[in-house]
Amino acid sequence: MTHRIHRLAFIAVLAATYGAAAGSAQNAATGPYKVLQTARVGGEGGTDYIFADTAGRRLYITRGAAAARAATDTTPAVPAAEKRVTIFDLDTLKPLGEIAGVGGNGAVVCGSAGHGFTSDHPAPAMFDAKAMKFIKNIDLPAPAAAGDAVFSADGIYCDPFNDRVYIGSHPTKSLLVVDAKDGAVLGHIALGGTPEQTIGDGKGMIYQVLQERPGGVAVIDAKTMKLTATYPFGDNGACNGLALDAKNNILFAACGAVGAAPARGTPGQPAAPAPTPDPNAKPPQAMVILNAKDGKILTRLPLAGSSDGATFNASTMEAFSTQGNGTLTIIKETSATTFEVLQNLPTMAGAKCIAIDTKTGHIFTMAAERGPAPPPPAGGGRGGQAPLIPGSFSILMIGK
Repeated sequence: MTHRIHRLAFIAVLAATYGAAAGSAQNAATGPYKVLQTARVGGEGGTDYIFADTAGRRLYITRGAAAARAATDTTPAVPAAEKRVTIFDLDTLKPLGEIAGVGGNGAVVCGSAGHGFTSDHPAPAMFDAKAMKFIKNIDLPAPAAAGDAVFSADGIYCDPFNDRVYIGSHPTKSLLVVDAKDGAVLGHIALGGTPEQTIGDGKGMIYQVLQERPGGVAVIDAKTMKLTATYPFGDNGACNGLALDAKNNILFAACGAVGAAPARGTPGQPAAPAPTPDPNAKPPQAMVILNAKDGKILTRLPLAGSSDGATFNASTMEAFSTQGNGTLTIIKETSATTFEVLQNLPTMAGAKCIAIDTKTGHIFTMAAERGPAPPPPAGGGRGGQAPLIPGSFSILMIGK
């Protein structure tokens, strides 16, 4: 109970401190954005990234393998599912097909050759986007020495500047660079931090958000495939989303925490008491907005939850962040130095990743529904996670 009181007090302090920053924000009822469509497409298996192919008018979602589950008194039987790439019409969200046997954390379509790529395991995959067929797996660099970390694909990004695919790896803290024309590995970039979302300016610079606490952005020259700088975020960390206003050279980093990661307690010992709330503290979940040329932080604005993805719409000069608590934060860039929270839109619990259709301005996210969480064990401690409801996986289309 003591920890709960501290948390509530901290939240109250933050609300008061950042009331001015959010004072111009509109609520969901009066804000310009709303959920235009919810497509309950079903299917089992985990997900991570979502990708909108604006030119091809398709939406790509990778799904993980799922084991069969027997029926219970309250839930129906669920058949087994293999990993796959699921493909939908970007305008209607109707299913168009699947590519079986490949999956991973995400997929992109890259370049005029029409090749798609997945951040699959144990090796990324290449596929024919038009035919929706697997082509080959991508060769991975071997560890330099025994005991070194092994590459494991996570985030994936297509840079249209030179039709290259960047695939991030948490264990190796690096990016794999792949030629979209033939799937050849072109390089391996050490980042010095754990990569999450990647974004390019279309002119030869790549920006990579780093997840550490405190975190930062790695800056990469796409021509030389070399790390040229790292911009620190100060106290902000647990940053997963990154968006870019390429015209004004402004980065939007969606971060989920302030300060260093808490130290792990000793098993069997009570946890340390929560710190006294600081009335001048930064928001724990914040959009850190910085100059892409020199890394100077322009401002920090509060997010409605912990983010796992961000994007920017150059047509409306708005940045978007999806949060796992079922909210979408929209930030308006009113000038190259002035920003405000425009709206915090309720979406769907678990809808933490994001994609944008730059033609229509529509935003896409996804999640599955969960049933009630099981009660805590009789001896105390946390209860288990609420189970996913079979067949409830849904895609949300958001717009004005």
